[in-house]
Parts: sequence; structure tokens; C-alpha cells
Amino acid sequence: MATIRQIRQRIKVAKNIQQITKAMKMVAAARLKRAQDRVQAARPYADTMREMMTSLASAVGGEVQHPLLAVRTPRNYGFLIITSDRGLAGSYNSQMLRRASEILREYDPNRIKLYLIGRKGIQFFRRRGFNIVSEFQINSTAVSFAEAQDITRTIRAAFENEEIDELILLYTKFRSAISQTATDVKLLPIQTPEEETTAAPSNDNDYIFEPEAEALLHALLPRYLEGQVYQALLESVASEHGARMTSMTNATENAGKMISSLTLQMNRARQANITREISEIVGGAEALKG
Repeated sequence: MATIRQIRQRIKVAKNIQQITKAMKMVAAARLKRAQDRVQAARPYADTMREMMTSLASAVGGEVQHPLLAVRTPRNYGFLIITSDRGLAGSYNSQMLRRASEILREYDPNRIKLYLIGRKGIQFFRRRGFNIVSEFQINSTAVSFAEAQDITRTIRAAFENEEIDELILLYTKFRSAISQTATDVKLLPIQTPEEETTAAPSNDNDYIFEPEAEALLHALLPRYLEGQVYQALLESVASEHGARMTSMTNATENAGKMISSLTLQMNRARQANITREISEIVGGAEALKG
């Protein structure tokens, strides 16, 4: 059984941990608010861009020739996988890496090329001997559109130079502070958005394209690709902060429960010591009487 001194030391350690996790929770909560605002601000842009692409594709009709639309017989597959640089974020990284591993198992390892964002993913796949072509670091505190452009230039060049024939993006979609979903989408070749049959009637006739719709489509395709990468980065960063805030909240509560349990254990040990000392005193007094 632990001594009172040992229990006090454990309580001290638990309180120190509680202070650290509480501070990390507050930092994550502040960063989550900013990241969540940026995600919500970017979603209308992504939706409008998708709507514009749909209108342009409908106006052009038929086959549109562009390097980012080129459909080839897949020989080499690229995977752009987003993880975080730091841990202590609950299941954020493990969920993404588990999902990525499940998908990669379906492909020939010799035909896989990885483009990785975040140290956790880099370390994970490097240990397993995957072919890592590019590694990226982003500012998870305030990810910028310029970072998305740098990443997009790399994967676009690889696709246009036929180093890869398909690219799949894996990121974590932000839903709430307690809910994030590992998501995978086919990024290249770009599939021009199509109107859903159940959607409301289109107002395509209200658009007047200048220059021609096909020229606009060619100009917007690279921007559309950058927008998808940027949106995925924002979603992933918000998911990371949400997962970390939830994880640190749980850790703080668990530390509090541990402190309460140890305090109760210490009080019982002290009570037992007092009872034993009283018994020894009474026993000594009785022995003297005898």
C-alpha cells in the first residue's frame, strides 16, 4: 500500500498535469474559434465556385480539353494526406492514418506516391517504407492560401508531367468540436461538377460570359483546384483544434477525478494511521496498568 508521502506526490503530479491540460484546452479553444470562423467563411466561396463551374460546364457542353481534365489509364497513384505536426489531439491523427492505411492497401505499393502534410503522417509512412515524394509543413495556427498554392503547384506539375495519373486527397472534415470525419476525394483529374437532377431549376440563362465560357473554364480550373486544397487545409486545421480541445477537456476532467480519488485514499491512510496510533497508546496504557 502506498504511503501518505507517496500519495501526496501523486496528487502534486496530477495537479500539475491538470494545469497543463487546462491551459492547452484554453489555447485550443481560442484557436478553434478562429479556425471555425475561417472554415465557415470559406465554404460559401467553395460553393459559389462549384456552382460557377457547373454553369460553365453546362454552357460549354461536350468534351473540354485541359491538362487537369485529362483521363488516362492509371499506372501511378498519388495521395495527398493531411495530418498534424503535433500530437495530443485525441483520435485526429489516428483516425486519418487508419483511413489512409485502409485505402492504400487496395493499391500496388510500387505504384503509390505520397504527398504528405504534417509530421505525424510523414513519420508514420516513413517508418512503413512508403514512397514519399513531397513533404509539406503548414502553419496550423493560421494556414494561408499561399501554402495551398504551393502544394497545388507540386501536385499539378506531377499530374501534368504524367508522374501520377490520379490523385486522391485525404483530409479530416470539420463538423463540430466533438465530431470530425476522415474524408477522401478524387482530386485529379478534375471532374467538372454536374447539376443534380433534384436541384432547383438553374438560372444559367441569366449569365453572360465574357470571354467565352470555355476560356473561362480553362482559367478557373487551376483556381478551382487551389480552392479545394485550401478548403481541405482549413477543414483539417479546425478538426485538429477541435479534437485537441475535446481531448484536453477530457484529460482535465480525468485529472480532477484522479485527484479526488487520491485525496480520499490519503485521508483513509491518515485515518488508519491515527487509529493505529491511538490503539498503540491505549495498548501501552493497559500494559502499564497490568
